[in-house]
Amino acid sequence: MRLTPHRGEWITRNTHIGFSYEGKHYSGLSGDTITSALWASGVHVLGRSFKYHRPRGVLSLANHDVNVMLQDGARLNVRADVTALTQGNWHSVNTFGGVDADRGRVIGKLAAFLPVGFYYKAFHSKRWFPRWERMFRAMTGLGTVDFNAPHIRTPKRYGFCDVLVIGAGPSGLSAALAAAQQGADVVIVDENARIGGSGGYQLGGDEKRFERTHELETAALGHPRIRVMTETLAAAYYADLWVPLVEPTRITKMRAKAVIVASGAFEQPAVFRNNDLPGVMLASAAQRLAYRYSVAPGKRAVVLTANADGYRAALDMLARGIPVAAVVDLRASHKCQELERVLRAKGVDVLMSSCVVEAVPDAKGSQLTGVRVGAFSAEGGLRASTVATRLIECDTLLMSVGWAPAANLLYQANTKMCYDHEVEQFVPEQLPPGVFACGRVNGVYTFESKLLDGVRAGIQAAAHSGFCDVKTASAPRSRLAEQESPSHPWPIVGHDSGKNFVDFDEDLQLKDFANAVQEGFDNIELLKRFSTNGMGPSQGKHSNMNGLRILARLTGKKPQEVGTTTARPFFHPVPMSHLAGRGFNPERRTPLHAQHQSLNAVWMAAGVWQRPEYYAVPGKARGACIEEEALAVRNGVGVIDVGTLGKIEVRGPQAAEFLERVYVSKYAGLKPGMTRYAVMCDESGVVIDDGVIARLADDHFYFTTTTSGAAAIYRELSRLNTIWQLDCGIVNVTGAFAAVNLAGPASRAVLARLVDLDLSSAAFPYLGVRVTGIALDQHRVPARLMRVGFVGEWGYEIHIPAEYGAALWRTLLEAGKEHAIRAFGVEAQRLLRLEKGHVIVSQDTDGLTTPRDAGMEWAVKMDKPFFVGKRSLQIIDRAPAKQRLVGFALDAGQRETGLRECHLVIDRGEIAGRVTSVAWSATLKKTIGLAFVRPDQAEPGTRISFRLTDGRMVPATVVPTPFYDPGNERQKDSVTTETASPKKETA
Repeated sequence: MRLTPHRGEWITRNTHIGFSYEGKHYSGLSGDTITSALWASGVHVLGRSFKYHRPRGVLSLANHDVNVMLQDGARLNVRADVTALTQGNWHSVNTFGGVDADRGRVIGKLAAFLPVGFYYKAFHSKRWFPRWERMFRAMTGLGTVDFNAPHIRTPKRYGFCDVLVIGAGPSGLSAALAAAQQGADVVIVDENARIGGSGGYQLGGDEKRFERTHELETAALGHPRIRVMTETLAAAYYADLWVPLVEPTRITKMRAKAVIVASGAFEQPAVFRNNDLPGVMLASAAQRLAYRYSVAPGKRAVVLTANADGYRAALDMLARGIPVAAVVDLRASHKCQELERVLRAKGVDVLMSSCVVEAVPDAKGSQLTGVRVGAFSAEGGLRASTVATRLIECDTLLMSVGWAPAANLLYQANTKMCYDHEVEQFVPEQLPPGVFACGRVNGVYTFESKLLDGVRAGIQAAAHSGFCDVKTASAPRSRLAEQESPSHPWPIVGHDSGKNFVDFDEDLQLKDFANAVQEGFDNIELLKRFSTNGMGPSQGKHSNMNGLRILARLTGKKPQEVGTTTARPFFHPVPMSHLAGRGFNPERRTPLHAQHQSLNAVWMAAGVWQRPEYYAVPGKARGACIEEEALAVRNGVGVIDVGTLGKIEVRGPQAAEFLERVYVSKYAGLKPGMTRYAVMCDESGVVIDDGVIARLADDHFYFTTTTSGAAAIYRELSRLNTIWQLDCGIVNVTGAFAAVNLAGPASRAVLARLVDLDLSSAAFPYLGVRVTGIALDQHRVPARLMRVGFVGEWGYEIHIPAEYGAALWRTLLEAGKEHAIRAFGVEAQRLLRLEKGHVIVSQDTDGLTTPRDAGMEWAVKMDKPFFVGKRSLQIIDRAPAKQRLVGFALDAGQRETGLRECHLVIDRGEIAGRVTSVAWSATLKKTIGLAFVRPDQAEPGTRISFRLTDGRMVPATVVPTPFYDPGNERQKDSVTTETASPKKETA
C-alpha cells in the first residue's frame, strides 16, 4: 500500500521498525504512526466500537476520533492515529477475544433493546440495578490499567512570550511571521510532529500550494524571533492569556501578551447507513495518508462532497495514483467548475444532487465494497430520503461535506460566537482583549485568504503587545468573505434500517436523537447528557456539529438558537502523569540519617520525614528483625531516633495559661523539672495530637508533638495566640534539636557513663526532666533528659542541639556495647508501645475520635474554666457512647498473619467496629491489638470476631490494657511524687 515518494512525506524509507498487533508481526517505517503502518500493511480493521463492538478503521487520522485506540502493557488508550510508531506488542482496547473475533459484537444484534438512555432508566430499578451495574462494569471501559506500571515523573516549566500562535498551518505561520516582523517575540505551537498543517497535504494536485507552505515553514524556522514547538498541544485557555502547553515529556505554563488561535477546523463526517465501515474515512484523513505517510487509502475511491475541498481531495488521489470512480456532490450547483472540469477530463464521473445512501460491506461486514448512491434533497428529514439507488464499487469512500471550527480555546476565553450561514459554522463575533483568530476557525478557508487573514491577526496581536501602531493593525478586514460555503447545512441521509452514526465514540445513531427529543431532552446540554453525544474520548470533535444540526431540525430552530455545549479544559486528553507533575514531595531527614544508613536501615515515610522502619540483617526476614529489636529493648537496651517529633518552646509570664487553654490537662501546677502527658483536641472535641510537656522553669515550657503534626500544630498554636494575645512567645525548634530514646533495663547503666548526674529514682524520678551536660567526643554538650517510657521500659529521651546528634548516636552505641545495645526502628517501637496499650494518634484515632472513645478520659480535666474543645466534650459526655477503644487478644498461641489494621469487627452480621493496631508479641507469646467496638462489647472477657480479607472470621477476647507490665514496675523502682495515669504516661 506504499505510494511513490513525495518530498513532503514524513517517513524515512530506509529505517524499518518491527512491531506486533493482535499477536501478528508487522513492519513500518520511521515517521509512521501506528495506524499508518498498519494501513500500509493491509490491516484495515483497527478497532471495535464502544457500544456495539462494530469493526472500525481510519476516520480522521488526526486525533479527532478514537476508532483506533490501542494498548501495549502499561501504555493504555494510545491514540494510534497520531502516535509515532515504536516497537511494541499492540492490542486494540475494548474487545473480548481480539479485534477480529470480538465476542462483544453480539451486542449489535441486541441494539433494538438498548435504546438511547436505557442505562439511566435501568438505574432507577432497585431490583435490576446491581445486575445492570455488573454488566456495565464488565462490558464498558477502554484500556486495562496495569497496576505495576512505573511511576512516570514529568516536570513543568514556565514560559513567556509576546505572541503565542496556536496552530502552525498556513494562517498560523503567516500570523507568526507578521507578528515577528513587527518585533514581537513569537512562539508557535502545533500538536503535529511537523509544521505546515493542511498546506502539506490538501493540495488539490497543485504542487505550488506545497511550495508556498514550504516557504512559510522555512521562514518561520529560520526567524530569530520565532520559537517553534511541535508535538505540543495548547490544552486549555485560562484567565490573563495563560495557556498550558502539553509536550510529550512536560507541561509548559505559557504566559503571553497576545494569543492567536489558528487551530483550524475538524472535518465532519456525513451521516448515512454504515458510515462507520473500515474504508469510509474523511477526505482529509486520506490526504494525510497519501502525502504524509505515502500510504494508499485504498485501491478505488469514491468522494462524497459538498465543497471544493472534496474536489481537491479527488485530484490528490489521482495525483498519488489512486483511481477515483466518482465524485458524489450533495449540492445542485457549485462554484468550482474548473476543478470539476479537470476531474471529468480525467475520467471521473461527477454526480450532482446525489448522496451516499448506504455503504455496502463485504460478507464479513468488516470492509467497504461499494456505495449505494441516490438522489439527495437537503429538505429530507430523519427517515429515508431516497428509494432508487445505484451501486458503485469501491473500497474507499472519502467524505468532505463540511467543517466544525476547533474553537474550544476561543470558547474558554469567553469569545462571543455567532452562527454564520455563509460558511455554515460558528465564527467569532467578539473576541476578548488580547485574543485573535485566523484561518478556518475564523471562517476563512481558501488558501490565499488564510494567508491574508493570518497577516491581519499577526499585526493586530503585535499591536496589542505594543510593537506597532494600532491604526496600522486595524487596517485589514476582520474576516474575508468566502466564495461559497465550505460546509453543507444538512449532510445527513436517513435510513429505515438505521446504523447511520453521528457519534462514532458512543455508537449514537440518527434515530437516537429523535428518541431523545421525544423524551423531552430538547436542550443542547440536556441532549448531550442523555444521549452522551460528544461525551466520549473525542469530546464531540466529529459529532457536535451534526448533533446540533439534528436538534435544530427536530425543534424547528436555527443553529444560533440551539447554541453549543460548554467547552471546558482540557481541549484534548492530557496524560495523568503530566497533571501530576514531577512527583515532588518534601522530604526531611534527621541529623542521624547517615548513621541509620550505615546500619542497613530500611526506610519508611513518616509524614515528611524518612525514618528507619527496621534495620535489615543479612539472612533474616523483616519480621524476625523487628522481633529481635523489640526483644533487645525488653531484655537489655535499645536506642531509637525520635528526632522527628515536633519540638516547641513556649516562654513568658502566661506560658502556663496558654498551655492550659490548648491542652485538656492541667499545667499551671506542674513543677519545674517534671513532665506531663498532653492531649490536644479541636473545637469539636476530636483528638488531634498528643505529646509530652516539660516544665524547665516557671515561665519556660518545652514540649513535643507527633511527627506528622509538628508543622500543623505550630501553626494552630500561633493562630490561637494571635486571637488570645497572651504574654508568651512560641518557637518551633523541631529542626534545632536531635533526639533519641534510650530504653531498656540497662539504659540507666549506659547513660551513667556519659553524664555527671544522679540517675536514681529519688534524684531523677519517673516523668522528670533534667538539663545537664553529656560527654561527647571529649566535649560536654548541653542536653535535656526526660524520664519517659513510651515503650514501657526504664528509659530516657535525650534532646541535644542537632549538630551533635550523630556524635550522640555513636557515643551511645559505643557505651552500650557491653550491654549488647541495638538500634530499633519504628515497627519495633509500635510493637513495644502496643504491648503497653499506648495509643498512637491518627492510627488508633481518626477524624471523629474523642478522648472518651479512645479511653483518655483520665487526661481530660473538665474542672478547668476553659480549653479548646471543652464545650463540645460537655455535649458529647451527655450523649451515649457509640464506640470504645479496647485491647484484645487472640486465643493463646494463635498467630494470625492475615489479621490487619482496619479489618472489621462483625457482630450478628453487622459491622460493630474495626481494628486499629495488631501484632504478634514475642514477649507475651500471643497476638494482641487495639480495636474500636460498641460499648456493650468493651467489658474484659467479651468475645468478639474479626472478618479477614478472605472472608474468614477470627475470634478474639477483649482484655484489659496494658498487656505488658500492668503495674508499670519496669518504668520506676520507687513511688514518685509526680503521679500519672496507669493508662498513659508518655508520648
